[in-house]
Amino acid sequence: MNETTSPESFDWMLVRSFLAVLDTGSLSGAARQIGSSQPTIGRHVAELERQLRATLFERNGRGLAPTAAALSIADQARCMDDSAQSIARRLSGLGSELGGSVRVSASQVVAAQLLPGVLVDMRRQLPGVTVDIVASNHISNLLRREADIAIRMVRPQQASLIARRIGTVGIGVYASADYLRRRPVPRTAQDLLHHDLIGFDQDDQIVRGLQGVGVAVTRDAFRVRSDDHLVHWQCLLAGLGIGFAATWLADREPGLRRILPELPIPALPVWLAVHREIRSNLRVRAVFDFLAAAVPQVL
Repeated sequence: MNETTSPESFDWMLVRSFLAVLDTGSLSGAARQIGSSQPTIGRHVAELERQLRATLFERNGRGLAPTAAALSIADQARCMDDSAQSIARRLSGLGSELGGSVRVSASQVVAAQLLPGVLVDMRRQLPGVTVDIVASNHISNLLRREADIAIRMVRPQQASLIARRIGTVGIGVYASADYLRRRPVPRTAQDLLHHDLIGFDQDDQIVRGLQGVGVAVTRDAFRVRSDDHLVHWQCLLAGLGIGFAATWLADREPGLRRILPELPIPALPVWLAVHREIRSNLRVRAVFDFLAAAVPQVL
């Protein structure tokens, strides 16, 4: 979420956590009720309060008590919950009716690191659907019908494709704890020039990004180069140098440390694309809608 998010567009998961706290009177009780963690529930409530610009709960001796603002939105929130449950039941019914395969294309990192966890839940809701994962960084496989749905960081421009923006991916600068034991922690962007950098070979995205924040870097500054994103990721984990990675992936890796978090690195948009001619296919649409809701939760 960003500062421009309007109250009308807040994340449904925030409302779900709000209702769980309202019903149980505590973060721990809410976490048990919906199968989440106490810190996550706390973050959801805090984010909803920020977006609504209102305090929803006050702490007392017995836990968390709802404020007048919380009580004023409780009925509408429960209506949203009823609608969400209805959608879930509908998808569950569809899951038993739908059969066949859907080919989902995604970049190598998304295909290997994000999709498997998301598909666990999808398989529960749509058990009749078989998923073929195509690990590819090219949108052309949709045009050639090598995939039904694609997750991409660039908006497809082809008229035959329909795309929906479903979120953004933050990019950060990271190094392994092992590397930082051997080398001093960079304090400024210019300090990166005195470190071993991991970058791309033919792709100049990182070079342009660093130049955009005032670091006069060229391809020759990178000690390890590969256009394979999985290779790039493994080099980072191995401690070969300082690299760049998606925050949703790197922040959950205990062996990595984020450095220079103040660098203004633009986030990448995430698009879900489907061919116009098959968008109306019931099976493809069910998978498309599921991914549109589930992928942003990971990001």
